[in-house]
Amino acid sequence: MGGIFSLVRLLDYFTRRQFLAAGLRQHSVTLPYPDGGSSCTVHYWAPPGEPTLPPLLLIHGFGPRATWQWRCQVGPLSRHFHLVVPDLLGFGGSPCDLSSSSPPPPSEATQAAALAALLDSVEGLKGRRVAVAGTSYGGFVAYCLARAAGSKRVGPIVIASSDLLKTAADDDAFMKRAGERWRGGDELLIPTEPAAMRRLMEMTAYRPPPALMTSDFVLRDFIQKLFTDNREQLIHVLKGVTVGTDKFQLTPLSQEVLIVWGEHDQLFPVEKAFVIQRSLDGRARVEIIKKTGHCPNIEDPARFNRILKDFLLFVDKTDPVSIKDSSL
Repeated sequence: MGGIFSLVRLLDYFTRRQFLAAGLRQHSVTLPYPDGGSSCTVHYWAPPGEPTLPPLLLIHGFGPRATWQWRCQVGPLSRHFHLVVPDLLGFGGSPCDLSSSSPPPPSEATQAAALAALLDSVEGLKGRRVAVAGTSYGGFVAYCLARAAGSKRVGPIVIASSDLLKTAADDDAFMKRAGERWRGGDELLIPTEPAAMRRLMEMTAYRPPPALMTSDFVLRDFIQKLFTDNREQLIHVLKGVTVGTDKFQLTPLSQEVLIVWGEHDQLFPVEKAFVIQRSLDGRARVEIIKKTGHCPNIEDPARFNRILKDFLLFVDKTDPVSIKDSSL
């Protein structure tokens, strides 16, 4: 099938063209693995040369590669920010070491530490303050990065569709919404059959996906190239998730925070946006994007991009820490 026609390869081609048209280029860097053991390779997209615009790190969620998840943002946002768009450990071009001597699965804190090291390796960004936006699983990582690095290193934070207060009860509720057919979240998040992939797409989006995208023929291609070929890596990463356990504690941040959510999110219900806001001392700003599901950055990119841009540029002008940073 892949040799005759592959929608995945076609979409890969167009998303890469969008990144290239935005002035971003592919890079990779080898770094010490944050939890000890061997080194790790982090693949990322960024413009060549030193930044002339405020830097912004975009952190993808659990799913297709970074180019797919941020394809609607790189063009508009590249006019205002120096973008850095990495593949997290275990995704895309940033493989995890799965040997018997490898360290434990990467937690959100491990991913954050790898990104901090990545930023220090990017030309012109060592020690420089960087804004961060993360979606879904990437929001977990963005929060950990902001808390660990502090406000002198990490500036304003955008948390999109990311339930930082997820509990076992929330996981059970998600499975009930998905239907009785599925035994665990991994069957949907790392699908092995078209029915699971179709259900995941239905739950992720507010509008029904196009018929072309939900045929068994196309879904098998998606599963093979996005999940089957990388299944061990994704299971490894899923085992490292600490949100919802005693290892992850949500405490207020010193940075300005924007919480963005889709009104009809079926993975993380929209009410959780306000619960998280209260847990962050009520200071975080909340924006709900109507008629979108778990991926408002894809379903209503114009609205999402405008909200993100206005927040980050306003904070950049009014934040005392940012004003003191002459590099910005």
